[in-house]
Amino acid sequence: MECTIRWHDGMSFVAETGSGHMVAMDGAPEAGGRNLAPRPMELLLAGAGGCTAFDVVLILQRGRQNVTGCEVNLRADRAEADPKVFTRIHFHFTVRGHQLKPESVDRAVKLSAEKYCSASIMLGKTAEITHDWEIIEA
Repeated sequence: MECTIRWHDGMSFVAETGSGHMVAMDGAPEAGGRNLAPRPMELLLAGAGGCTAFDVVLILQRGRQNVTGCEVNLRADRAEADPKVFTRIHFHFTVRGHQLKPESVDRAVKLSAEKYCSASIMLGKTAEITHDWEIIEA
């Protein structure tokens, strides 16, 4: 896997991924940015959310669950001193579907957290990671 980051101007950067996609990043105004794009740490958090949501949906689909939606809300705390790593991250899943089995959703969330989601497992080296979930009949 590879990625190239290019400084654009001010504190804006553009990342080009090995798969050929581009993502903009910017800093906060107090750090010289113009607030035009997400901060790099926001993208790191979003990546963990996307990674685990992908896992949960795939696991539920493979388990023949009729899943129609999945949202993950992440709330993170960071260290006050540099390096300002994540110290706590809570993942709240809202899973929608028809007659979803609670034990299947619980299993999917746990498998992602403990085995499959590389991003959240890596962040778990510095952060306390917690999860909860809810099912909405859709």
